[in-house]
Amino acid sequence: MTSAAIASLLSKTRAAFGFLGGVLAAAVWLGAAPAQAAPPAACLAGQMAMAAGANAVSVNGLAWAPFRRPETGWATYEPLIAHEIGTNCAAGTPVFAGALARWQKAHGLGGAGVFDEATFERLKAVWQSRRPFVTASRHACPAPPTPGELAQADARASYGGKTILLVPGALAAYRQMAAAARREVPEARRDGRLLTIFSGFRSPAADDARCALELNCQGVVRATCSAHRTGKALDLFLGAAPGYGPDSSADPNRLFMVRSATYRWLVANAARFGFVNYAFEPWHWEWTG
Repeated sequence: MTSAAIASLLSKTRAAFGFLGGVLAAAVWLGAAPAQAAPPAACLAGQMAMAAGANAVSVNGLAWAPFRRPETGWATYEPLIAHEIGTNCAAGTPVFAGALARWQKAHGLGGAGVFDEATFERLKAVWQSRRPFVTASRHACPAPPTPGELAQADARASYGGKTILLVPGALAAYRQMAAAARREVPEARRDGRLLTIFSGFRSPAADDARCALELNCQGVVRATCSAHRTGKALDLFLGAAPGYGPDSSADPNRLFMVRSATYRWLVANAARFGFVNYAFEPWHWEWTG
């Protein structure tokens, strides 16, 4: 392609972004709170229109299997990716592409600013490295705490009246995080179910029986060595798409969760309280203390 043709294509792409500015405004990221969302004009600035166009297509259209299961698009992971690369702009904007390019360059991935599977694998490796359970389980499955080393959450923190046990440090950190979220996120303040816990400590025997019953041991959803055995992992109620349960890993359900203000607040703030997310499951958070 000649330089004149490239210039023409870039000009047309920029014009398209200008026309779609109002649409993109609705997709601009929520940071810690809606008031902190970047203005659309800021997200449309920069010289990455070509990469932004590619990302705008792939975010809903990429055919891939990032967790050994076919998926279409990467919108489910967009909040985590945006936070990691340091932007609150949506995937189809030049500013997102520029931030991604800088992150790629810093991690030896060229720096084109276009999302691809190699970039996600590197992102996933970074996220997994922050989960102490993952590091520990590479050597041996961590031993569970004894009953005396667990504390029970109160009824207000429990989803559906379940008995929730966690190690005391994780429970204390959860209480502080949930309280902060309810102060700062209107939907979490309005709906008392949001951020309640529907699964905490699970005994290895119970997990083994469940994965055998569901014929899914070491699958995407169920593992024979689960982080829940540590008493430091908790599954949080973040709502559910119509027709799905709070821990359904169906793609429409996960996408519903990550589009919520509560999940995006967690992405931006959970690390302050020592929690990290398992990327495949928006509801699954692990205390790193």
